[in-house]
Amino acid sequence: MLVEEDLYTQPQPGTDILNPDGSPFDDLALVYDSWFEDEGKLIFSIEVKAFQRVLPSLPKPWLEVGVGSGRFAKALSIKRGIDPSAKLLAIARKRGINVFLAKGEERFFNQETFGTIFLIVTICFLNSPVAVLQEVYRILKPGGKIVLGLVLRASPWGQYYLTKKQDGHRFYKHATFYSYQEVTELLEHTGFAVEKIISTLFQKPKAVEVMEPPREGFFSDAGFTIVVAKKAPEVDHKANSDRLMRI
Repeated sequence: MLVEEDLYTQPQPGTDILNPDGSPFDDLALVYDSWFEDEGKLIFSIEVKAFQRVLPSLPKPWLEVGVGSGRFAKALSIKRGIDPSAKLLAIARKRGINVFLAKGEERFFNQETFGTIFLIVTICFLNSPVAVLQEVYRILKPGGKIVLGLVLRASPWGQYYLTKKQDGHRFYKHATFYSYQEVTELLEHTGFAVEKIISTLFQKPKAVEVMEPPREGFFSDAGFTIVVAKKAPEVDHKANSDRLMRI
């Protein structure tokens, strides 16, 4: 039987699990977290409701990569998370999340450890989504699931945040937004088969006024898209790397 201590491994030789350069979110941790209590309160509730649609089918144990201040982890009962921002992790720890200072591409956990791994509004802030997805593949159990929470580029919300990025917004200047096709291609070539899509947040930016139910399937006008994909067997990541160089 798997016990808590079995989840973690010592870093591989030469691997720096800490982030000596810090994170761009370290100095903005409190501002980021306060958004969920103010402007983002209803948006967050809508997104959590959408995640609740898929939670019963997800194998455990769970991990969130890019756990941040632990808002989603707390709401979704995800007990463990990693993030490169020490200040965000300090907030998450106060919410009762078992957190570690690490990047998603680092070999921090044992192989085939988790049943489900969440990346919630995380892909857009990764320097190398391919490397992170390959590591997620490694630490997922056979048949395990990856769950992505996404703001897609072509959606009204993606276009809204792209404008903010172009204006040098303190958060979104660091973001890269992807299309639905790019995300599914990333998943396919790192060893995952898409199983379910949930769409929500059909209200436009600056006009979110009521709670709304999620819809199953992909909708291009949804502000928030959840993708659930299953780990496929025997994937040669090295052979697929060249095909993903442009992403």
